[in-house]
Amino acid sequence: MRTRLLPLLIVLLAGILLALGFPLAVSVAAAQQQRVVVDRIDDTARFAALAQFVTERKKTERDTSGEDERRRTLETELASYSGVYGIKAGVFYREGEDMASAPADWAVPKSGEGRDAFQEALYKRRSHDPQQVWPWQNGRLVVASPVVRDGDVVAVVVTDSPTGQMRSQILQGWLLIAAGECAAMLVALGAAVRLTGWVLRPVRVLDAATHDIATGLMNSRVAAGGGPPELRRLARSFNEMADNVEDVLEQQRAFVADASHQLRNPLAALLLRIELLALELPEDNEEIASVRTEGKRFAQVLDDLLGLALAEHASADLRLIDLGALTAERVAAWRPLADDKGVSLLQRGSTAVTAWGDSVALSSVLDALLDNALKFTPEGEAVQVTVTSNGEHCTVDVADEGPGLNGDELSRIGDRFWRSNRHQNIKGSGLGLSISRALLTAGGGGLTYAQNAPHGLRVTITVPRTSPTSLPERSAR
Repeated sequence: MRTRLLPLLIVLLAGILLALGFPLAVSVAAAQQQRVVVDRIDDTARFAALAQFVTERKKTERDTSGEDERRRTLETELASYSGVYGIKAGVFYREGEDMASAPADWAVPKSGEGRDAFQEALYKRRSHDPQQVWPWQNGRLVVASPVVRDGDVVAVVVTDSPTGQMRSQILQGWLLIAAGECAAMLVALGAAVRLTGWVLRPVRVLDAATHDIATGLMNSRVAAGGGPPELRRLARSFNEMADNVEDVLEQQRAFVADASHQLRNPLAALLLRIELLALELPEDNEEIASVRTEGKRFAQVLDDLLGLALAEHASADLRLIDLGALTAERVAAWRPLADDKGVSLLQRGSTAVTAWGDSVALSSVLDALLDNALKFTPEGEAVQVTVTSNGEHCTVDVADEGPGLNGDELSRIGDRFWRSNRHQNIKGSGLGLSISRALLTAGGGGLTYAQNAPHGLRVTITVPRTSPTSLPERSAR
């Protein structure tokens, strides 16, 4: 969930920062250009004041030595200005003829922004809002100001400025904004990580506790912690639910154990009376034989029910054991029965494999699996037991060559009291594999089923190779 929530927060924060950064960048560019424009307007106003006193055009026949002196002063100022700042500047009459300019050959542009600014100044309007110049544009900034004499525009002062320095300053401002955006994004990312961790920490704890309960560790609970109030309330509700479920399961286990135990005495008395009645009947009476068989089957079911209740309630005594030696011992114990049935019982794989488990529980599981395998394997076939070590787990495969199970039946195997319709005439209660699974789960192991090629069933025992030091008990009561 964190990998899905965190990108959403990052995208949202990035969008907010970009939404703030773009207007700020535009504002910085506009402010920088406005500063340059104001500076140029001041310069044109100064030149316009000097040009007001130049009344005659160049090359006049009249003696205008005083005006020539003013013109030379204007030309000197323009030349000095252009030489120092590298800005083209000039004063032009309404018709476009130059009064004075620097450089001397510079004239009013025939088109473009310079011409537009010149025409605008003829209507007594100073340039105040030229088109924005961006850092990636290699343009120039043209500013014009009218020269007014006796209320009329007699000339126009035009400056044509390079924009390299201005664009560089705009770019520097943008770099500062970008650095600030990056710093703000890092701070926001750290805050988002902490926020998602704070919000999702109860969810992770709740998920872990749910997984533990789903795998049979019924005393797992959610510890009180931080997080939003809604999630803390959810954690408390989960603990209450888990307590109620555990109480119900405990009552169910106690009922099964008590019922199976209490029924043994009446069943024993009933079987004894049946035997007494059998003394009065012929020895080959079929009804008495059938009653005896059903009575023994009933007794076996009660024993298995009691064993299942104890297996689900007991905690595992985990120790480091030699799984290969334990398997070899159980195979040797069942080999006489296999030989008597004409079935080959073979052990393959490693003979020295260490794992963590309850030796008593594993022995019971191996006995149940070997009993089933020999029970369903016909004469002349084989049962193979293979011990392997794979990464963090060790496995024991018990593969028979019996009739096996189909896909639908494989999904039901291990259910309590379930037996295939094809095997109803074979002795058993349908609880053996359920007991085996409960014993393995208590020790951190597992039991899986698969078809064995070309026919038969393969059951795999899985036990951990490392010590499950923090494995809780299956019941807290």
